[in-house]
Amino acid sequence: MDNKYKYFISWNKSYMLMIAILIAIIAYYNILLGIGSIFIYVFLIINNFNSNKLKKSEWENFIKNFSTDLDNATRNTLLKLPLPMIILGQGGNILWYNQTFSSVVNQESILERNISDLIKDINLRHVLDGKRNTYRGVKIDEHYYDLYINIIDSTDNKNKKDKLILIYLSDITDMYNKIIEIDNNKEAVMLIEVDNLDDVIKTTEEDKKPLLIAEIEKIINSYGQNLQGMLKKYSSNKYVLSVQDKYIQEEMNRKFDILDSVREISIGNKLTVTLSLGIGRGGATPFENEKYAVLAKELALGRGGDQAVVKNGEKLDFYGGKTKEIEKRTKVRARVIAHALLNLVSESNKVYIMGHMNPDIDCLGAAVGLFSAITGLNKECYIILDNINNSIKPIMEKIKSEKDYNNAFINSARAITEIDDNSLLIVVDVHSKGYIENMKLVEHSKKIVIIDHHRKSTSSIEGTLLSYIEPYASSTSELVTEIIQYMSEKPQLKVVEAEALLAGICVDTKNFYFKTGVRTFEAASFLRKMGADTLEVKKLFSDNLDTYLKKYEIIKSAKVVNGIAIAICPPNMEDVVLAAQTADELLNITGINTSFVFVKIEDEVFISGRSHGDINVQILLESLGGGGHMTMAGAKLQSVSIEEAVERLENVIDKYLREGEEK
Repeated sequence: MDNKYKYFISWNKSYMLMIAILIAIIAYYNILLGIGSIFIYVFLIINNFNSNKLKKSEWENFIKNFSTDLDNATRNTLLKLPLPMIILGQGGNILWYNQTFSSVVNQESILERNISDLIKDINLRHVLDGKRNTYRGVKIDEHYYDLYINIIDSTDNKNKKDKLILIYLSDITDMYNKIIEIDNNKEAVMLIEVDNLDDVIKTTEEDKKPLLIAEIEKIINSYGQNLQGMLKKYSSNKYVLSVQDKYIQEEMNRKFDILDSVREISIGNKLTVTLSLGIGRGGATPFENEKYAVLAKELALGRGGDQAVVKNGEKLDFYGGKTKEIEKRTKVRARVIAHALLNLVSESNKVYIMGHMNPDIDCLGAAVGLFSAITGLNKECYIILDNINNSIKPIMEKIKSEKDYNNAFINSARAITEIDDNSLLIVVDVHSKGYIENMKLVEHSKKIVIIDHHRKSTSSIEGTLLSYIEPYASSTSELVTEIIQYMSEKPQLKVVEAEALLAGICVDTKNFYFKTGVRTFEAASFLRKMGADTLEVKKLFSDNLDTYLKKYEIIKSAKVVNGIAIAICPPNMEDVVLAAQTADELLNITGINTSFVFVKIEDEVFISGRSHGDINVQILLESLGGGGHMTMAGAKLQSVSIEEAVERLENVIDKYLREGEEK
């Protein structure tokens, strides 16, 4: 205790010396002011002396009372304890500590300082309430300690009971470092797949194909060597890499720069080479890590490829995914899916088709196309639709005019009462649990099929019999158009059905401007043969004057920074579809390459994001729990204000742009 008090006195002496020097300087320039300062200085010395005397008396009383409350055995134990020890008051102020603790904090004096200044992990309320008496692996400077805490009662000099907190520390740095070393040396599994090797080779000149393949092999082999891992090639475009976990952490810090290295390959190839990486780590065994890696790679491919997905137990981390999806040239998978769907329909007694909340024309068009194909097989089929919004109202009026659709549409409440174990539920244009029309219906279903074109999210529906998620496709209507051509030798569509599918393609490609590939035009060509009138389709997108004026009122509120526009729908315009249409409209303005429109409906805030492709809105909105595509995405936030939602998005945008600058 005496040493600690000496530190206190020493600090005050230095303080008074500094004041004396300052007074000497003042007296040098102004003798009268200096004399006045001397009187003040003498007063401070006297006051400081009395303060120190009082302080010393308080420490002596504390030690006397503290020692009285403890028996000799306990007191001797505390004094001679080789472990670092500290005593706190109820407020967390440091009352006493032993010499061993001084070496822990490497400071001369910490008396009267609050423990939170030194150890931020301690929650005094939990300690005093008896909820917590140990803390494991607390870091102080470069060491790790286990903290053990006891509460004792002490009588102060006013005969009032007070609580003292005794903390002693056990240095576990060596053990902690050993655990870290063991974890770092655990084996992680990385699955590597060249997304589009066949297509890249086909578009490369014949004499340069071997050089291109050799360059890809060289980069991947060099990558494995740099990570000191075991790399094995098990297919023409697939590799497995066994590597120590510490190298995976380093790669996460570098954001898997092999994605950029492979993308920069240019040896006569007209298409960009991309990789998908699935990494499994944190499992109890290599077998478990391999399972994690398989799931991670499937997720990477389902999100369009050109990215790395790390699965550590239940945690998922995403890297890359900032380039456009590569259109797949072959229709083999579409044919396989069509035949599998045909078998499932044949084995079911009823078929139900359901889309997402606030369905758009792509969702409805896909549902109508499947309805036509399934009823053509003489199967009972229903489309689940709980509400009709303004975006699908025009096409719905045309569809309902067809007698075959008199009883085609039912609500989800009826479907839940009718669906049984032998019924088939087909989910179109959505696979995320948070956006489906009615999740309870999915939970009631035993047989589920998903057909969607959005990048796969972490909250996808599980336990499906068939999942056809292809992010390369322009729309779900395009996928359905391909499927129905393989479900029947002579597929037939009514004109309104063909127009609904074509309208779905048009709305998601913005009239063939975005995400339009060869297969998109092939699907449109087939629908045109089935009688789809492009002029009639265009009429479906015509706005009335009121809607037109509302969109431009929202646009007036837009704030544009660095080509990114953020607009908010007024309270009287609570329409998600209107917000999405306004986001599209903002991209038609010069200087805007990315747009976000917010709309608050009851307790939820909906965000519609659109981009020309320079900024990946899917990655941005996925950070807020949403998803979609690189150029078109959405998100839904609950229990937040518009202002809070805008602030969260701005933070995500800042982080995204900073990461882009670092690269």
